[in-house]
Amino acid sequence: MTHSVPAEPGADCPLCPRLVAYRQENARQEPDWFNGAVPSFGDANARLLIVGLAPGRTGANRTARPFTGDWAGDLLYATIERYGFSRGTYKADPKDGLTLHDAMITNAVRCAPPQNKPVGEEMANCRPFLAARIAALPKLKVMIALGRIAHENTLRALGRRPAAFTFAHGAEHEVEGPQGPLTLIDSYHCSRYNTNTGRLTEPMFHAVFEKAKARL
Repeated sequence: MTHSVPAEPGADCPLCPRLVAYRQENARQEPDWFNGAVPSFGDANARLLIVGLAPGRTGANRTARPFTGDWAGDLLYATIERYGFSRGTYKADPKDGLTLHDAMITNAVRCAPPQNKPVGEEMANCRPFLAARIAALPKLKVMIALGRIAHENTLRALGRRPAAFTFAHGAEHEVEGPQGPLTLIDSYHCSRYNTNTGRLTEPMFHAVFEKAKARL
C-alpha cells in the first residue's frame, strides 16, 4: 500500500485544491512563513509516534515544525520533555536546537486547513503519507492520537475500521502495524480550547504519556 508513497509529501503538495488555495493565500499575506506541507519532526528510530490533526496557520504553517509556535505546542513539548523524549529547550522556534529522542511528531493532514478543519477528501488524500510514515519507523511500538480525527485517520492508515476502536481519552487499543503489534493511545487534543474549558487538564495529558512510557 505504501511502497510508492513517500513518508513526507513535498512542501508544495498539489493533492488538495482547497488547501493549496489557502496555502497560496497565506503566502500572499505572509511571504516569510513556510506555507507548505509540514514535514514530520523527530527520531527516525522512534518507538513513539505522536499524531496530531493538522498544522495551525500561525503555528507549524509558519514555522515548518509540527506544533511549533502555537499554544498547543507549549503543552505538548513541555510534556515530551517531562517524559524524556527530547533534548534541548523548546523555544517555539525551529532554530531552537531542540531534538526528539525515541519520539516523532506528525499530522494526519500535513497542510494547514481553513478554520483548522480538514474535510474528508483532504484526510483521504493525505492518509497514504501517514501510512508511509508509520511504516517507515522500524522500531515503532506506541502511537498517541491527539483527538478523534487523528485517532480515526491513524486506524484507517493501518487498514482498520475506526468503528471497531472507540475513541476515549486515555483509551488503549491494540492494532497490528507493518512492524508487528502496536498500541494506540487516545488523548483529547492539547488545543487551547480544550485546556481552557477543562476538557483536557495537564494531569490528564501527563497520564497519557505515563501510559506510553509504561508500554515502552
